[in-house]
Amino acid sequence: MLPSRNTLYYGDNLSVLREHIPTASVDLVYLDPPFNSNRNYNVLFKDEHGQAADAQIQAFEDSWHWNAAAEQTYYELVTDGPAHVGQMIGSLRGFLGTNQMLAYLVMMAVRLVELHRVLKPTGSLYLHCDPTASHYLKIILDTIFGPQNFRNEIIWKRSSAHSDTKQGSRHYGRVTDTLLFYSKGSEVVWNQQYAPYDASYVERDYRRVDADGRRYRIDNLQGPGGAEKGNPYYDVMGVSRYWRYSKENMDELIKRGRIIQTRPGAVPQYKRYLDEMSGVPIQNLWDDLPIINNRSKEALGYPTQKPLALLERIIATSSNPGDVILDPFCGCGTAVAAAEKLGRRWIGIDVTHLAIALQKSRMLEMFPGITFQTVGEPKDIGAARKLALDDRYQFQWWALSLIKARPMGGQDGSKQGKKGADQGIDGMIPFLDDTSAKPKRALIQVKSGHVRAGDIRDLRGTIEREQAQLGAFITLEPPSREMLTEAAAAGVYRSPGWGRDYPRLQVLTIAELLGGAEVKMPPAYAPFKPAQAVMPAVEQHKLIL
Repeated sequence: MLPSRNTLYYGDNLSVLREHIPTASVDLVYLDPPFNSNRNYNVLFKDEHGQAADAQIQAFEDSWHWNAAAEQTYYELVTDGPAHVGQMIGSLRGFLGTNQMLAYLVMMAVRLVELHRVLKPTGSLYLHCDPTASHYLKIILDTIFGPQNFRNEIIWKRSSAHSDTKQGSRHYGRVTDTLLFYSKGSEVVWNQQYAPYDASYVERDYRRVDADGRRYRIDNLQGPGGAEKGNPYYDVMGVSRYWRYSKENMDELIKRGRIIQTRPGAVPQYKRYLDEMSGVPIQNLWDDLPIINNRSKEALGYPTQKPLALLERIIATSSNPGDVILDPFCGCGTAVAAAEKLGRRWIGIDVTHLAIALQKSRMLEMFPGITFQTVGEPKDIGAARKLALDDRYQFQWWALSLIKARPMGGQDGSKQGKKGADQGIDGMIPFLDDTSAKPKRALIQVKSGHVRAGDIRDLRGTIEREQAQLGAFITLEPPSREMLTEAAAAGVYRSPGWGRDYPRLQVLTIAELLGGAEVKMPPAYAPFKPAQAVMPAVEQHKLIL
């Protein structure tokens, strides 16, 4: 049974799908998986004014390797998966060999089998990809969904025109991505979307204007095919013809002022008003959507972020209010944000606590007062210890999210802060404390293992060296008396803006943070670049009513 609340899951989406998402329970799947681009992607943090900040952190590595895990997944597909899927992936292995591309395709195939399972019979799936593997992914999707359920290959223009020739490239500019659109069955949710008419088209075809300012064009009223098609013959405004409408309906249109005769004796025409037209039906070339770049107000600094308008179009077209939207690679959470805005239920899954922290921050900023749950994050000390043992960087990111701090370290342990000077800093909380526009900082260090008084002295030295105002030491283990004494010796920070004293160096345990404790400090910025607040479609409807 699906969770009763909108949910973010931390974990491998394959396990989450199998353990938490029932068969035929989801109306729409959107996935923007890694593209097998052989690149590393970083989160680029920004300050409140949109300026580049001091830090960036690796969000994910988009490189795949044929290893024991890939071999095991391949074996599972061939032996336990649907027979036709096993045959297909076996053929790909014979064609490609055991290399990075096959490792990527095996990873995708086993998940697409599960995504097909969780879709309702009327559900749809949109897979976002690029030419790196789109041709192979379409073969996999044809195998799993059936070629008869392929709906569209949508081309989305993701960036402005540019040239890489000066950097040595010898190819046309790459400015588009691909969306592969499949349905689970022949009956599918479909709400046609429309784009505004081009201004030149409006000026040319809707050049006539009523006294009240309404633009219109004239349209033919004559019945095609004449008597052979059963069209009635009668007189309208002195002109006898075969007409599209019965005489009763024609009289009603005349009464409503919808029939016009441009000159005496001319064939009457129908007045088609611009404000009654839906627009141009959306086609499979999407070049009209906003582009995410460093100047975009929408940009959060997350790699591969997609514009909200892109997801709104997909969700509005292929789902209805109240339907369930699933994004198994949800990254910075654009799909779940669009789902919330349009009044849909949603499920997001990601394998890093960095992404989950960003999604939580984004949803709370965009939809003040929103409630949702997270599954897979530690809820007690035992789970926190297990996370620390499994992956200390995931533990570090999770611990930083408890105090809404901005991470400042890479997965490889390197510190990528200000010119390498901030060794020993795992996170930072920026804040404004007086009339100056320059942000101040609270530096954060996280420890999951043995701690000692020397760690506090080291952090105190880092605070002084970096000229930071505050510091916090987050520890999984209880601090010793000597550690607390060392922290107290750092003194206090006097806030000029708030007229209060705050302990300059604070020691907080994970147990205290799970119990609701916070860093004592002036009000802070959001941990990531804040998202713009929006009103969900349901609330907009309430206001209209």
